[in-house]
Amino acid sequence: MSYLDEPPASAELVIIGGGVVGAATAFHAARAGFRPLLVEARPALCTLTTPVAAGAFRLQFDNLEELTLVRESVELFLNFEQATGQDRYHLGIRLQGYLWLTTDAANAGRQRELVSLLHGWGQTDVEILPGEEVRRRFPYVGEEVVQARWRAGDGFLDTKELTFGLAAASDADIVVDCRATGFGTSGGRLASVETTKGRVRTETAVIVAGPLSGPLASAAGIELPIVTVTRQKLILPDVPEVPTDAPMTIDEDTGVHWRPALRGAWLLFTDPATPPSPPTDEVPTDSAFAFRLLDPSSPFSVARVAPFWREVWERGALHWMLQAGQYAMTPDHRPLIGPTALHGLWVNTGYSGHGIMLSPAASRLLVDLLTGKAEENPFALDRTFEEREPPAL
Repeated sequence: MSYLDEPPASAELVIIGGGVVGAATAFHAARAGFRPLLVEARPALCTLTTPVAAGAFRLQFDNLEELTLVRESVELFLNFEQATGQDRYHLGIRLQGYLWLTTDAANAGRQRELVSLLHGWGQTDVEILPGEEVRRRFPYVGEEVVQARWRAGDGFLDTKELTFGLAAASDADIVVDCRATGFGTSGGRLASVETTKGRVRTETAVIVAGPLSGPLASAAGIELPIVTVTRQKLILPDVPEVPTDAPMTIDEDTGVHWRPALRGAWLLFTDPATPPSPPTDEVPTDSAFAFRLLDPSSPFSVARVAPFWREVWERGALHWMLQAGQYAMTPDHRPLIGPTALHGLWVNTGYSGHGIMLSPAASRLLVDLLTGKAEENPFALDRTFEEREPPAL
């Protein structure tokens, strides 16, 4: 990748957004023979939504289309240096699994239904564990848990290394501190991308701006079916009670989840009742979030299914930090990939919290559509949106 102080006067392909989706789009575009120009509004790549992510991946999805994409992404993750042809950035893969816990009989039934579906789709390594088996394998799990679904091959990765590794492998020209502000047209098609550092003539551009994709598309007269929802990430850098080999542990009844990180843990939760908020690149943190997850009296406490967190709370001497980002949510919580009504303008956005897992393969799909290599696209903008339950993570 080459950093430029100013964008060139013209480019074959302009990618607008420097998070993981932008880097993945640049990577696959370069492999298809394009010379991409990536423009990022902030002073550095990977500083808005991507670093607030849980940094994890799983092959436990409720639809075959997304599961198929994540399978492809995971192949890239597990062979990252070979797949990208670079050895500077390393993902630090930790295959510690995803453990979904429930204390509710109805949710236990839904877990069994999903695992049956997954087995039918060939994902036969996802297990159902009765409560006693859960506690045998994971002694930190509480007595109230009646069942879990579990896949040992799911895991964690470093989202910064992923983004920069894909960007480096793309050999893209990159301009930071360069905000896209609008689009020029000619004859009903895209003619340029307007930025704070000048106009770039191009006939092809892709909006990959995460939560800011909607306002940017609006500048071209395109209304994307996206709302933005704030999410918080609680970072506990030093908690000796956290088992370092624990999996991503999800309370499926509430959606609260945590994973080992640093010498402690990251705790995350997006309450389905959280209303949409205006898209912004300055997302405020909420100090009450820490108490909702840590205080054992809270209905959303991590201690609800993992009692050692009660001891952590009672010990009291905790240091914590908060990060905040936004999910770009579509009505069916699946991404928007493909051309817009403005010929030459494409989008790759709306990942609804699954950008780390989906975007490497989904960006390949976008480039295949762009080059005519692919025709079928279940994530097209004009699809029929079927309501689905909000994702837990």
